This record gives sequence, structure tokens and C-alpha cells, in this order.
Amino acid sequence: MARDYYEVLGVSRSADQEEIKRAYRRLARRYHPDVNKEDGAEEVFKEINRAYEILSEPEMRARYDRFGEAGVGGAAAGAGGFQDFADMGFADIFESFFGGFGGAAGQAGRRRGPIRGDDLRLDLKLGFKEAVFGGEKEIKISHLETCNTCNGSGAKPGTRPVTCSTCGGSGQVRRTTRTPFGSFAQVSTCPTCNGTGEMVEDRCETCGGSGHLQESKKLKITIPAGVDNGTRLRVSGEGDAGQRGGTSGDLYVYLFVEEDAQFRRDGINILSELKITYLQAILGAKIEVDTVDGKVSLGVPAGTQPNTVLTMENHGVPKLGNPVSRGDHLITVQVQIPTRLKPEERELVEKLAEMRGDRVSKGGGIEGFLGGLFRG
Repeated sequence: MARDYYEVLGVSRSADQEEIKRAYRRLARRYHPDVNKEDGAEEVFKEINRAYEILSEPEMRARYDRFGEAGVGGAAAGAGGFQDFADMGFADIFESFFGGFGGAAGQAGRRRGPIRGDDLRLDLKLGFKEAVFGGEKEIKISHLETCNTCNGSGAKPGTRPVTCSTCGGSGQVRRTTRTPFGSFAQVSTCPTCNGTGEMVEDRCETCGGSGHLQESKKLKITIPAGVDNGTRLRVSGEGDAGQRGGTSGDLYVYLFVEEDAQFRRDGINILSELKITYLQAILGAKIEVDTVDGKVSLGVPAGTQPNTVLTMENHGVPKLGNPVSRGDHLITVQVQIPTRLKPEERELVEKLAEMRGDRVSKGGGIEGFLGGLFRG
């Protein structure tokens, strides 16, 4: 299964186009084959290009958000990615090789702002026909919700978090190391407050100071028609709650379709088998067959041979994202040759053999004769 494209670019799902472009350029400079000669760099570069191609196009991005890789499977992969290098300045190239300064400080500073909640995954089993036609499904999830008692601060009502005594509220600690070449200062995230710059002295009794509670809830989600194994649905805002006013994460529902005793699936086509008698195969017949739409009349042409495939158009699986367009139902005919015949049946078949000039033993060998009818 392909990696999540937002994860590949290192951006959130709410990132705007400019943020996606900046992330792409930064990663592309790092993994470009002309710059990075490490093993695997070229494959990473192709993956970055693929992610950017999908997320930079609003329509493709919308389909990917809803259906995952299954919704953008036909898009070209790894075709572009070089056009954005023309306007790279010397400072950009220098940063690509040697990195920027103050990176740790910048990360620690960002930690103090709102933090988006984690995304969650749920695996959901569907019946065969549920996957074909879609519909509404009720699910139950367990996720983190903001504590209503402290409104997510983690502090006891009537109190507030205080400035961290270790870092003085900066969220960072500085350590100076002396070497024969001089003194070097190293800045890292404060281990006491984890970069927030604040500590909770009187903790909320409801959530124990975490600011969150694990809650279970029921949701109704819409399953689109035509989903298949591995299809991923995104339910916005139903992941874990964010911190310090950050947005909630998303819930990703991965679908797994149960096998059916009668039908099989090949893309958007449905496959099944039909057993008919040798007389129906010889003379032709109208037979009621089972489809995902219910019973449908099927015409079996006279002289139908074993393993003939009959097609019922528009009785297959709706195309994902375009349910008006459906595949076909392909039915493989199995002709049942009887192992025993009643005396009157045998007499009639023997007369037929005589009319055709076929050599058969009286009172025996009829099954071989019948088999010969279906071998040409």
C-alpha cells in the first residue's frame, strides 16, 4: 500500500497550495538525483514527485482525500518535478547541502502553538453487496476528546498553567560545551515542559492533567458504491482532539470486502457460474439467474458449449466516483452431462445418435455420445 502523500511531503491535511509547494521544493532539492547520490534517493524523489502531482491539483487532491490511492490510480506518476528548480537561489542550494541554522529553536517555538490531533485508523468489513452498492454504515470509534472540565488546559478549574521553571517559559534549554576549538552552544527542547513553556501544578481531576479523555462514540458514514478491498475513506475531524486549540485529526476507514459464495469480482465486473442441462445447451433456453440486482432472465443460445461466457451488460459493479457507469456480469456456462439415463431417455438419445450417424453401443456409451455433442 502506498504511503500517505501528506506524510511523504510532511504537511498537514489542511495545508494550502503554497505550503505544499514549499514542502515539495525543499524535499526535491534534498533528494534530487543530481544532488543526492545515496542508495534509494532516486526512489524517494519519485515518491515526492508523485505526492506533489496529486496534491497540487485541487480535483485530484479532493479525490485522494476521499478515496485514497484507489481514487487517483490512473494519474501519471513521477513525470514531473524539475520545473521548480529554476528559481532556486544560492541560499536555497546552500541550505539543501548544509541545513539551516537554529532549526531546533524553530521547532521548539512551533511546539508552543496549537498542535493538530493524531489521525486514527479503523478497519471495516463489508458484505459483497454492501461494497457494490454502498450505503450508510454505523461505526463505533474510541478517540481522545478535549476535557470539558478544564477545556483542554489540564489545570484544575480556577487555576492556570504556570511558567516552566526549567526553561523560564522559552520551551528550550541551552547547554554550552567547551572544546579545544572553542565553546559551542546546543539548544534543545525543554524536557520538563516538552517545549510548551508551561507546567500544570494543580491538575484537573477529571483528565489527570492531560487535557483529554478517551471517549467512545458512534458515527454514521456513507460508503460510496463500488468500493473494494483497501479503499480508504477519510472522515474529517473525527480523529484525536488537538492540543492548545489545535484542530482534531482525521479518521481513516480502511474497507475490507467479504467473499461471496456465489459471486466473484474482477475490477468492476462480476463473475459467476451457471449450470444447465445438456438439453438446455442443445436447444437453448430462457433461465432466471441470480445477479446482485436480483433475479434476471438470461437467454442461453441453442448449441451453447461448456465454459461459454455469457455477458449481462450493466449488471456489474458501479464505477467508484461515477456510479452511473457499471461493469458487466460475466457468466460461465457449465453443461451437466448425466451419468445415468432413464430407459425412455436412453431410447430417445439412441434414436438421435442413429439420425446423426454416430456410433454408440446399444444400452451403453450414451454419456460418451452426449459428451461428443459438446466437443464439436
